[in-house]
Amino acid sequence: MITFTPEQIQDNWNKLIKLIEDTFDGDRKDKLLKMYKHFEDRMCVAPASGQEHFHLCTPGGYVQHILNIVHYSKEFYKIWKDNGAIVDNYTEEELIFAAMHHDLGKVGDLEQDHYIPNPSDWHVKNQGKYFINNPELQFMTPPDRGIWILNQFDIKITMNEMIGIKLTDGMYDEGNIQYLKAYAPEKKLKTNMPHILHQADMATTRIEYEMWIKEEQQEEFKVQKNVENIKNAVTMKETSEQLSQKSKDLFNELFGDKE
Repeated sequence: MITFTPEQIQDNWNKLIKLIEDTFDGDRKDKLLKMYKHFEDRMCVAPASGQEHFHLCTPGGYVQHILNIVHYSKEFYKIWKDNGAIVDNYTEEELIFAAMHHDLGKVGDLEQDHYIPNPSDWHVKNQGKYFINNPELQFMTPPDRGIWILNQFDIKITMNEMIGIKLTDGMYDEGNIQYLKAYAPEKKLKTNMPHILHQADMATTRIEYEMWIKEEQQEEFKVQKNVENIKNAVTMKETSEQLSQKSKDLFNELFGDKE
């Protein structure tokens, strides 16, 4: 399981706040900072998912995931732009805003967390389900709850941002099919921003998953190495004891009492 130190969690939080300060301005920046201040204690230690083989199922995972998807959104935006795609019908601010808030609903509502520790030791041990969805919360999809939270802090969003937040999960959310499987030209998305966000999210979650795989492989290697060391130590002890006995037998044979 990937873990973050308290110093890493604080550093990531500082990076997130700096991102807000550098990207937004005026009334919008002030309202965003107010919202993040409200959620600070909960958001900075929130996991990004509830199961270890998903992405960043660990305290601090949520903020790291947000920083990652913002980074990859910018990278994919550059790829699309450099290859001739139309990127002048939305702004970089809209792209970053949607990336930052596509999973905002995973923080929970204004008072309660979305993810809470799993009370079942069996599911934690055997299935890696460290967190469960809080049954006390009104069910909402993360994008819908995220948009609701933004509304509670009077943070207005553009149509591009709303569609981007909603469609970041692609067709993993069945509610997005009508947006993404539109064959009639007039029904197609007006910008490529949701596609960039989905690609960024897919890349981010896959890379985070592979980080977990590497961590598990390293832990398995350490365990195997420890087992081998123990086996070798036992074997050496047995060999040493056997050699010691043979030496005693030889000594007795050469110098022992003779009848």
